[in-house]
Amino acid sequence: MKKLLFALALTSAMTFGSVIPALAATPGDTFVIARNTADIINLDPAEVFEFSGAEVITNLYDRVMTFEPDNLTKLVGGTTESYSFSDDGKTITLKMRQGIVFHSGNAMSADDVVFSLRRVVKLKKTPSFIITQFGWTAENVDEMVQAVDASTVKLTIAADLSPGLVLNALSAGVGSVVDKKLVLSHEKDGDMGYEWLKTHSAGSGPYMLKTWKAGELIILEAHDKDRHGKPAMKRVILRHVAEASAQRLLLEKGDVDVAEDLTADQLKGLEGKDGVKIDTFPQSTLMYLAFNQKHEALSKPKVQEALRYAVDYKGLVGSVLDGSYKIHQAFWPSGMWASYDETPYSRDMAKAKALLAEAGHADGFKITIDTLNKSPFKEVAQSVQASLKELGIEGEIILSDGATLWPKYRARKHQLIIARWGPDYSDPHSNADAFAHNPDNRDEAKLTGKLSWRNAWADTGATADAEAAAKETDLETRAEMYRALQKKMQSNSSYAIMFQLVGKIGRRDNVKNYIRGATFDQVYFRTVTK
Repeated sequence: MKKLLFALALTSAMTFGSVIPALAATPGDTFVIARNTADIINLDPAEVFEFSGAEVITNLYDRVMTFEPDNLTKLVGGTTESYSFSDDGKTITLKMRQGIVFHSGNAMSADDVVFSLRRVVKLKKTPSFIITQFGWTAENVDEMVQAVDASTVKLTIAADLSPGLVLNALSAGVGSVVDKKLVLSHEKDGDMGYEWLKTHSAGSGPYMLKTWKAGELIILEAHDKDRHGKPAMKRVILRHVAEASAQRLLLEKGDVDVAEDLTADQLKGLEGKDGVKIDTFPQSTLMYLAFNQKHEALSKPKVQEALRYAVDYKGLVGSVLDGSYKIHQAFWPSGMWASYDETPYSRDMAKAKALLAEAGHADGFKITIDTLNKSPFKEVAQSVQASLKELGIEGEIILSDGATLWPKYRARKHQLIIARWGPDYSDPHSNADAFAHNPDNRDEAKLTGKLSWRNAWADTGATADAEAAAKETDLETRAEMYRALQKKMQSNSSYAIMFQLVGKIGRRDNVKNYIRGATFDQVYFRTVTK
């Protein structure tokens, strides 16, 4: 009864806004997270490409390849027990783990892996590019991805890519394996279960989706037959709490176990509080300013350079971003293999004004600045707006939740945007492919997973460099190729990459083993204990 009342209290708090349930602590078998989940569009792993949704599906599904919480730097098999390559690297044979059971009770087989990968390609949602880069298309994927027998999958790679890169890519969310029988039982009009899977789960991971009320809460229930063993937490609840101040209050009162979106001032306010700990962990998320090349002024290299010099990098990390972000100005995060850590830009308004004048915009122009309606993005937008005003540029800030902002961005309907990006898998090609690679800049190409395409930026040299690095098999040569591309793009691209997240969360001190890795989806609920 206590657990039922707890769930009802959570729902009531969501319904009545400011009402906060007066509880001394969360139940011992329930892990409660406060975070802003407004970016979730749906929970189909073939389409999830937002931070909150990715965190959820990590815990709902096993992936073909994965990173385990005991060693977040080592790529290992998920549904795969072992793999082998053909001599030319074009064929990868995967041998499956035995005994994996879906939430439905169905046993997983090679058929499920094949169906899941083919489904991603055929649905062609935003993150499908992660595996279509292998040369897979809706027309050829049935031939390229095949089940040899009940426990063996054969992948044929049509593109010229490093085999290691292919395995890394299969650790992304699109590598999640869905229950073919269950999904197809909900198929409508040939949609491969898409409409149903938006709001349901069909995985084999440590948790299954029980409830999702958009803008309110998500409830996950433990999968007793998870391949790692039964999770200690019977239930995980993600509460949608938009404001950092409200998250802090809930954490202090003990009504939630973790607060994930605390701002620098809220984190400072928690220092020394009884029952609360602050955890710091490495993060690969970048915050950047992007310029849509369809805008006449923003398409000029000297205007782009002026905007890079207008950002108050040091001022922001010393104030609203204090302790939560650090300055980073290259497309691959610091601390990861092949990173480039030079930071050549600092605020220089005289140089910025001179560059604008050289570009023919000494009197400025009008611009819109899109960003998320949450801290610290709105505060960073206000800082950028103030700097632009000094240059004579009139910037109008447009704040939106993720469900509105990301479709707008993917449709190339923005002008300036302050956004965030994290790698989809732990290989520098993940970000090089997003920031640098744009082989088809036509509107109808709809390469929505590429930031280069979203910003209508197509540099043939950058595209060729990204492709060459992806093919290189010598690791040190490959690393140097990525570093050279990052350096080049700092002054020649449609971005001002500004900051890298320093991950910090607030946690009740009775909560142990909440493990988070560098990428945005390396978030593990199954290890949590109280």
